[in-house]
Amino acid sequence: MTAMKDTLKADLTTAMKARDEVRTRTLRMALAAVTTEEVAGKSARELSDDEVVKVLTKEAKKRKEAAEAFAGAGRTEQAQAELDEQAVLEAYLPAQLSDEELDRLVQEAIAESGAEGPKAMGQVMKVLTPKIAGRAEGGRVAQVVRTRLAG
Repeated sequence: MTAMKDTLKADLTTAMKARDEVRTRTLRMALAAVTTEEVAGKSARELSDDEVVKVLTKEAKKRKEAAEAFAGAGRTEQAQAELDEQAVLEAYLPAQLSDEELDRLVQEAIAESGAEGPKAMGQVMKVLTPKIAGRAEGGRVAQVVRTRLAG
């Protein structure tokens, strides 16, 4: 079993003992998502820590989108519940890149790929994506790349 999955299970046990409902609910959901990913495909497999992080990133993004939808519909209580779950998940994710760090990585990727103009976005993203790996949301990265290539 991976270290990340062990940590999630141990934290779930701790949260259950502490009667922390939000944490318990969120960690159960996260572990269920990891298990679902493990059995998806042709054969069951153990996820690596990087793959577990990808699953948690996807789940955190779902929480953010749901919170925005609830808030837009005037359902503040549900929106807050989603944000609380997102906060629990983000504690397990790598620290997000600051705007300055992201901008520097984008500039390096543009220089490395020799890309010019908006049509070269794919080349830049191909170089950039492995370097960022879960530390910045895709839309945010694309926006910075677009801005850099346009200017």
